Amino acid sequence: MTNPTKILVSTCLMGFPVRYNGSAKPFMPPTLLRWQQEDRLILCCPEVSAGFPTPRLSAEIRYSPLGERAVVESDNTDVTAGYLAGASIALQLALKHQCRFALLTDGSPSCGSSLIYDGSFSGKKISGMGLTADLLRKNGITVFSEAEFSALEAAVTLSDRRTAC
Repeated sequence: MTNPTKILVSTCLMGFPVRYNGSAKPFMPPTLLRWQQEDRLILCCPEVSAGFPTPRLSAEIRYSPLGERAVVESDNTDVTAGYLAGASIALQLALKHQCRFALLTDGSPSCGSSLIYDGSFSGKKISGMGLTADLLRKNGITVFSEAEFSALEAAVTLSDRRTAC
């Protein structure tokens, strides 16, 4: 295959300990490992790319009564600007490598694509999108969570067939 479909992937899903608490969140089904061998995966941790340390304070998205969102750490420090910078870096990386899809860690204030924490630091999840997932989608990159991996497999297969024609 001359131009395999490229996929932006959360670094923590590939076993790298870059999450806020210094852990990884390994998610390595056989197809993902095959894609890695085929050099299709572009790894990115938006937070680390933006200069946040590992480990770091946990962060969640809070919504104002007007619907404006801010990313705040567990000590109430507003880190929205850093998270927006990480989202921008992830987008530029995805565009540079012509990624059509992204596989991101659900729940994260950066990478959550269907669920995020509610901003209360109580462990409660709500429907919502992290800043990176949102920016990628707004720029035409289809975002999937780990729970949607079979849909990503189907999308990549279809994309590869179209590219081969």
